[in-house]
Amino acid sequence: MKVASVIVDVPTRQTDRPFDYLIPERWRGIIQPGMRVTVPFGARRLQGFVIGVKDHSEIKQLKPIEHVLDVVPVLNEELLDLGRYLTETTLCFAISAYQAMLPAAMRAKYEKLLRLTDERKCEALPDDLKPLFANRVEVAWKDVETAGLWRAAQRAVQQGVLEAVYEVKEKAGKKTVKHVVLAVPAEQAKDALAALPARQKDVLSFLLEKEEAVPVAKLQAALGVSSAPLKALVGKGLIAMSDVEVYRDPYEHRTFQPSEPPTLTQAQTKALAAITASVRAREHRTFLLYGVTGSGKTEVYMQAIEEVLRQGKEAIVLVPEISLTPQMVERFKGRFGPKVAVLHSGLSVGEKYDEWRKIHRKEVQLVVGARSAVFAPFENLGMIIIDEEHETSYKQEEMPRYHARDVAIYRARRHRCPVVLGSATPSLETFARAVKGVYELLELPERIADRGMPDVHIVDMREELRSGNRSMFSRRLLDELRLRLERGEQAVLFLNRRGYSTFVMCRGCGYVICCPHCDISLTYHRAGERMKCHYCGYEEPLVPRCPSCGSEHIRFFGTGTQKVEEELVKLLPKARIIRMDVDTTGRKGAHEELLSRFAAKEADILLGTQMIAKGLDFPDVTLVGVLAADTMLHLPDFRAAEKTFQLLTQVSGRAGRHELPGEVVIQTYTPDHYSIELAARHDYRAFYRREMTLRKAHGYPPYYYLTLITVAHEEAPAAAKAAEKIAAYLRKQLSNETVVLGPVASPIARLHDRYRYQCMIKYKREPNITAALKAVIDRYQADATHGGVAITVDTNPYMMM
Repeated sequence: MKVASVIVDVPTRQTDRPFDYLIPERWRGIIQPGMRVTVPFGARRLQGFVIGVKDHSEIKQLKPIEHVLDVVPVLNEELLDLGRYLTETTLCFAISAYQAMLPAAMRAKYEKLLRLTDERKCEALPDDLKPLFANRVEVAWKDVETAGLWRAAQRAVQQGVLEAVYEVKEKAGKKTVKHVVLAVPAEQAKDALAALPARQKDVLSFLLEKEEAVPVAKLQAALGVSSAPLKALVGKGLIAMSDVEVYRDPYEHRTFQPSEPPTLTQAQTKALAAITASVRAREHRTFLLYGVTGSGKTEVYMQAIEEVLRQGKEAIVLVPEISLTPQMVERFKGRFGPKVAVLHSGLSVGEKYDEWRKIHRKEVQLVVGARSAVFAPFENLGMIIIDEEHETSYKQEEMPRYHARDVAIYRARRHRCPVVLGSATPSLETFARAVKGVYELLELPERIADRGMPDVHIVDMREELRSGNRSMFSRRLLDELRLRLERGEQAVLFLNRRGYSTFVMCRGCGYVICCPHCDISLTYHRAGERMKCHYCGYEEPLVPRCPSCGSEHIRFFGTGTQKVEEELVKLLPKARIIRMDVDTTGRKGAHEELLSRFAAKEADILLGTQMIAKGLDFPDVTLVGVLAADTMLHLPDFRAAEKTFQLLTQVSGRAGRHELPGEVVIQTYTPDHYSIELAARHDYRAFYRREMTLRKAHGYPPYYYLTLITVAHEEAPAAAKAAEKIAAYLRKQLSNETVVLGPVASPIARLHDRYRYQCMIKYKREPNITAALKAVIDRYQADATHGGVAITVDTNPYMMM
């Protein structure tokens, strides 16, 4: 007897364990750990992951596995172990950990069907269901619901006439293209040529020349023939058609110019030597490559990767989603050509699936991608690089709540290879570890070719207001923009917002139009004259009158990118502007298209939100303007100053990266805040010292660990009561040195019609923390089925809202 231990696709605490299934005779010796299977689970058919194979089970009557979804394991032994690590450290379900490692196309899609238990029972169906089952033995459940017949269907199931069946389907399949090839030896085909009509002769001659399978579309385009001569030749047995699997290539219409490695500076050479020594010695070391913007960190990565590939090993490069620009892809594709797979959110489900399969089949040696690329199924890793390591997007905000840096270090330890963390503004936690010697610090203190850092001017917008300037542009910024237009240079304007206005308010009674499902104001979007909630997606048309008092004095407050663009057009009518935000880059390929236009100098000003803050490198950009520097400073987040400093430094780094010197104008209402002052001076170390003093005084990371527990319920008192019980339980279970704060209402107290309360745990060393949190999750996972209380536990949280 052979038994498989299977983790089934039911993400609840009660099912978060392996279930035993019998391996049928035909699959013995074939099913291995890491494969996906379909198994019966109660009335359902579910996908599951085989995590082990054994000879016997404690369970007497085992159900057999129904289908095997993979020919070879999709998760290797290392990734199965990594899944166990994630469940332990992030307190997630095992199924969530394993699914996070696969592309979305491979996550199961379940289809519920109603099937006749016996074809002859059709007459026993209720009359209103008979038309649905005419000439069919099964019907999709959604068709029954659409027809409003679910009660009749329910009765038929109870009577044994129908049964509910769950089918597991993958979201995307392999792409195939029809190919045509000779079906007979070449000599026989040549002999047949004389007797063929002209068009058939052309086709056969073409295939004789090629001596290989040719895509049908390519052949038809080359010869200008229809499908008729092809069908005729198939009928005569001279050619054969077949479906050949091909990859969806998101870059098939792009040509990448091969690039040669440039000569490195002394600082780059020193940093590269330390990294490559670790690669050659097969040592696990974690490096922090701390270099100012424009100091050539990417070139150090690329030359280190060359050494990894020379050793016959593989590398992963993680880049924040917003930095994964066409420019970045071009640099890696230009240097490493077909050895590179690229994974990012701009790809379709099918394209991501194909890139993943290239990695799984060992057809590439390098992956460049966003957060989830850290799970690339390589088996011979030689290095993992995390660029802009301070970016909060490396932390996943839903289960499993992992940080890519922790996963990278865990994998690198197993593969005995280095991890390189790169940033001009490292997170305080990372820099503190480098200072203490836990990580090794490598520095690039100057820009390439001795180019200076841009001059930064801080403009106090309060003074602008006092002097009568009510515009969103300071006089200084407007003068600098005009100067760039005269010189034919380019400017980047950064606004830390999106939409047309931040909120819509009635000037008569002060009523602010809010989302009916969340405690957050709706944002006005000029396109389509609509108001949208940026949390739950709710939207409604703009109202002409105040819903509260009926006044017509509805006004827009705050500044959005669309509003900035309108104002710019009025003030600088000759300026050509490209706006980049969520609204203008929603269409596939739009991001790349807009940046290509800016690179081709089809615009003078690039105006945008977060997505233009990083990774862009244009030779003619000599001015960067920051319109609302303090937007993030006033959020209820202990990292607010750090995020502000990082963002201002990164945005400033877009200016003067080539021959022309750069200037930066930062507009702010809090010019004397240390994060703004020190960003203007490019003084990271002074910021680090100042911020660390405050973190120590208030007990925040890196001096303490944090865990955030959020409790949600449709009724506020129920959420508050559950949060109080959790806080009281934790205070009893944890040591006196550990602080449990709260519960308090979350900063956004209601989301998706659920009220939210949160507790914060601060600790340095707490041996009981994991056991206590698991006990809380176990209790409230059980309660969720009765009381509707939902609980999330986030260890090392990055989102406090």
